[in-house]
Amino acid sequence: MSRAPTSPRPAGVERAIRAGEGPSPARIARVARESTPYLGPAAGDRAAHDLTTGLVGLGPLAGLVEDPEVTDVLVNGDGSVWVERGAGVEPAGPALDPSALRPLAVRLAGLAGRRLDDAQPWVDGLLPSGVRLHAVLPPLVEHGPHLSLRVPRRRLAGCAALVEHGMCSPGTATVLRGLVAARRSLLVTGGTGAGKTTLLGALLAECPPEERLVVVEDVRELDPDHPHVVRLQGRAANVEGVGEVPLSVLVRQALRMRPDRLVVGEVRGGEVRDLLAALNTGHEGGAGTLHANGPGEVPARLEALGSLVGMPRAAVHAQLKGALQAVVHVVRDGRGRHVDRIGVLRVGPDGLVEVPVALTDRPDGPVPGEAWAALGTLLPGAGAPAGTVPS
Repeated sequence: MSRAPTSPRPAGVERAIRAGEGPSPARIARVARESTPYLGPAAGDRAAHDLTTGLVGLGPLAGLVEDPEVTDVLVNGDGSVWVERGAGVEPAGPALDPSALRPLAVRLAGLAGRRLDDAQPWVDGLLPSGVRLHAVLPPLVEHGPHLSLRVPRRRLAGCAALVEHGMCSPGTATVLRGLVAARRSLLVTGGTGAGKTTLLGALLAECPPEERLVVVEDVRELDPDHPHVVRLQGRAANVEGVGEVPLSVLVRQALRMRPDRLVVGEVRGGEVRDLLAALNTGHEGGAGTLHANGPGEVPARLEALGSLVGMPRAAVHAQLKGALQAVVHVVRDGRGRHVDRIGVLRVGPDGLVEVPVALTDRPDGPVPGEAWAALGTLLPGAGAPAGTVPS
């Protein structure tokens, strides 16, 4: 009498290979179902999970990404793994095998639809799960590949959700809601991981449902809770150095798509010229994020970005006067990620734009600042004309 096989028959795997099929969750589940008579239901489910994680998932990093408190997973070339849970980067579990890092990085790049090899030794892309991937290969980094995973955690549906999650006080939420309702153009500023994208997504959720939002990003991160969002995503050059589609081109394309609100996920290059020009030509209510240390730093940061495309300082400030009205600054500290200050753009004595603080947010409510009265003119019912900077 023949013995029953102790391992799953490879027929399903062989059939998929002969058909030229790559692994996918559906195909892995099919193979696992074929193995159920040999492994049993529980073991078959575990095998399917392990295969999915190892072949089309995050492999040994899957458990960390699934942790609801983790927002960033960082892997260094020596195999050490670090995570961010909101209180600073901390070590996470045992180190990975350094020899396994390159295959993992290359596979994840493939899942993001990007190439990673010696000719293209870095990649910035979005995994199917919504996790943002950045990877760099030696010799650009020491020892071995370095991976950075940014995990989207919060999709906050409006300013009420900001209050619920401790990102601002109810009074400041009212101000933010008013700025959106009055179609004021604004920038959300802050450092890396401070919550800029989360806050901007919540503000966009406040836009009326009949409005069309056109979002331009290098890598898709914004996911506002809104029924009409059109997304444009940039493209890096291929290994021959051609085929790049920068944000500046996408901003110009977005203007031909009848946006009610133009949104640039992160302003960090020459697209600043096209964005400022667009916001000066009737496209009110636009928004974006910008790395800056505070509202007062915004003019200098935009000057620096404008210089990349030959915009003189005077031209940047001339555009700013009609393009933006407010800056919302977020920080990450002992309170977590939250709104810290709101600034208002105005023209200073020297004719240049400056951004004084209008309010500082506290858990018990906003504290008025130097530009508190100017902020009031930007809110609904104040009668201030849109597209102008308070003097």
